Amino acid sequence: MNLFFRSSGQGTPLIILHGLFGSSDNWYSLAKVFAEHFTVYLVDQRNHGQSPHSDEMNYTLLAEDLKDFIAEHSIRQPVILGHSMGGKTAMNFAVKYPNQLSKLIVVDIVPKYYPVHHDAILEGLKAIPLATLASRNESDAILSKYVPEPDVRQFLLKNLSRLPAGGFEWKINVGAIDRNIEKMGEGMIYSGKYDGPSLFIKGKKSNYYSEGDEALIKTIFPKAEFAVLDTGHWVQAEKPEEFSKLVLSYLAV
Repeated sequence: MNLFFRSSGQGTPLIILHGLFGSSDNWYSLAKVFAEHFTVYLVDQRNHGQSPHSDEMNYTLLAEDLKDFIAEHSIRQPVILGHSMGGKTAMNFAVKYPNQLSKLIVVDIVPKYYPVHHDAILEGLKAIPLATLASRNESDAILSKYVPEPDVRQFLLKNLSRLPAGGFEWKINVGAIDRNIEKMGEGMIYSGKYDGPSLFIKGKKSNYYSEGDEALIKTIFPKAEFAVLDTGHWVQAEKPEEFSKLVLSYLAV
């Protein structure tokens, strides 16, 4: 799959993978900071952003998409950073292809199964009548019946794109995500370990971590280091300056 990406900077390659319902656009500001030290690749994963849509979506495919992207662009030994779904992609890639990356950074996700918890979001997205939608304000009003948090709605509605002839469309493949949402909660697809250096960053207020998760991580990523920022799940968006300093410090910049 020919994934859409943006690149900037020069130096050691740094590939950044967004989370579910996100896109490379979410990382644009942080990429400017990282590009002062690295060649940054912001990648849209399948069914997100400007990358192709597909009926199939699981971590085997997402990891293979990443492998193909690295090969296609002749990227050697990148640092791979992934948030949430992107972190699951990165973890699976690291275990399957441990010699194809130099370091791993995983943001607020654990290599375990998560029950489906995006039902309301998906119902809200499906409730928005794209063909007759008059404005973004109307879409926000509809979505608010399902998603009460204004910041989450703002994040989700970044995926709404106005058509030249009128009406709107989703950049994300809502149907495919809905059909495959159980697979997005799966734990590790591949067995084994990644013995390379890794950093796991969690949000102090996030509910994605539970007691004992650090020990679980260590069984698969024995060289894992841990860091905590005073945020919820969207660590990099809530504390971008602290996040960037943490990442750059870990990468010894």
